[in-house]
Amino acid sequence: MATYETFDQDVEVNGQTILAVVKEAMGRFSDEYQERAVQALAAEGVTDPEPEEWYPQQTWLTAFETIAEELQPHVLDRLGEQIPEVATWPNNFETVSEGLQSIDDAYQENHRGGEIGYYEFEQTGERTGELTCYNPYPCSFDRGLIRGVARQYASVDAFVFIEETGDTCRRSGDDTCTYTVYW
Repeated sequence: MATYETFDQDVEVNGQTILAVVKEAMGRFSDEYQERAVQALAAEGVTDPEPEEWYPQQTWLTAFETIAEELQPHVLDRLGEQIPEVATWPNNFETVSEGLQSIDDAYQENHRGGEIGYYEFEQTGERTGELTCYNPYPCSFDRGLIRGVARQYASVDAFVFIEETGDTCRRSGDDTCTYTVYW
């Protein structure tokens, strides 16, 4: 499966998530980046997303692809870092491992219908763990998301490092990427 291609055409994304990413997260970069994200969505037929509505994930993924192509892929990494702060997110925990486990909860809450994929976390050491991402979002976005969550719950003196360690990668057409997270 290629990145930016939904696993199932029935999958939808919560409008509140779209608004949070476009208005809040992209707005943190610049007005120009925010406007480019709005234009990318409009090109896919989403001109005024409503928070309570649901939109086709493929539309959202195509807008993501446009953003990556026009604003450079590193923007998606930085965008991923912002997600825990701007998206609807469970936050009734205090540790990095609980935070990393919550990525799947947030993903499931903000997507629906059909095969949406998952994020699966396993703690492998006192301050390490593996997170497998089975979803159609780009690797750079997931790396940023993982880093953003880990930093949010890591101690102030911790150095958060993410390394792709799996045998498969979505950049190569696979369905999953696995990252080792150190904190």
